[in-house]
Amino acid sequence: MWMEPVPKGWSPIDGYTLEFQDGTRVTGEMFPSETLAVSETKLRGYTPWLPKVRITDKADNAHWQLAEAA
Repeated sequence: MWMEPVPKGWSPIDGYTLEFQDGTRVTGEMFPSETLAVSETKLRGYTPWLPKVRITDKADNAHWQLAEAA
């Protein structure tokens, strides 16, 4: 499960949404921190992927890292 920064673009990050690789949101909730988003992802039984860059592309593996490696 990918944690997308919100808003998308160059604006300051307000929080993170949880999305599947196809961009479908898991929940409508926005999490104010990576820590809370990681916790929710693990609680749901998924592996959390954190963004390594501000503008993300789920198809580009260089944009993501596993939360355990963060």
